[in-house]
Amino acid sequence: MIEISKLTKDYGTTVAVNKLNLNIAAGEIYGFIGPNGAGKTTTIRMMGGILAPTSGDIIIGGVNIRQDPVKVKKTIGFVPDRPFLYEKLTGMEFLRFSADLYDVNRDTFSQKAKNLLQQFALWNWADELIEAYSHGMKQRLIIASALLHDPPILIIDEPMVGLDPQAVHMVKDILKELAARQTTIFISTHTLSIAEDLCHRIGLIHKGTLLAEGSLEELQSIAKLGEARLEEVFLTIIKENTFI
Repeated sequence: MIEISKLTKDYGTTVAVNKLNLNIAAGEIYGFIGPNGAGKTTTIRMMGGILAPTSGDIIIGGVNIRQDPVKVKKTIGFVPDRPFLYEKLTGMEFLRFSADLYDVNRDTFSQKAKNLLQQFALWNWADELIEAYSHGMKQRLIIASALLHDPPILIIDEPMVGLDPQAVHMVKDILKELAARQTTIFISTHTLSIAEDLCHRIGLIHKGTLLAEGSLEELQSIAKLGEARLEEVFLTIIKENTFI
C-alpha cells in the first residue's frame, strides 16, 4: 500500500532524508523510529504532500504522489506532529469541517461522527469548544477526524503525545482493530515501548539514512542482542552507526 523509492530531501546544507526505500503492506502497522533530527517528520511530511521531495518516489495506494497529490491526500488519514485546531469550534463542528474537506456523505456524517467521538471517549464533549479540551483530548479529536472518510492508509506523527495511560491503551486498541481490518498504518514515534508493543515491523532512521528494518526479533538479531528490549536494540544500532 505504501512504496517509497530512493526518497531524498536535500536542503542544500543538510540531507534530511537520503535515498529512503520502504515497502509497507496492507494491514501492517509500521513504526518509524530514530533520534531527534533523524528525518522522521520530514519523511512523513513528504508522504502527506506537505513537502516536495528533492528526488525519489512515493506511491500510496498505487498512486504516485507527484502525479496526483490530491488523489493521494483523499486516500490517507494524516495526523501531523503539530496539528492545527480551530479552538473556537466545538468538537462536532470540527469533525463537520474535516468531513467537508474529504467529501464525506452528509447523510452518514452524523452517525460516523458520533461513533468516532464515542470510540475516542469524547462524546460527552462533542458540543464543547475545543479550547476547553485538554491536550490529550485534542490529540484524540485529531485522530478521530483523520478517520472520518474511512481511509485505507493512516499516517501519524507521534500519535501518543500528551495522552494519559488510559488513552494510550485506547488508541493502541483502535489502531490494532484498524490494522485487523486491513488499514495500513505508518507511525513515527519517540516512544519505543509503543513501537515495540504495536508495530509489526520497525524502521530505524538516523541522519536521513535507514539503518535497520524488520520485526523486533529481526532487529534483535541485527543488533546481536537476543531478547533485548527495543530501547537497547535502538541504542546499540545507533552507537554502531555514530559516524555515518
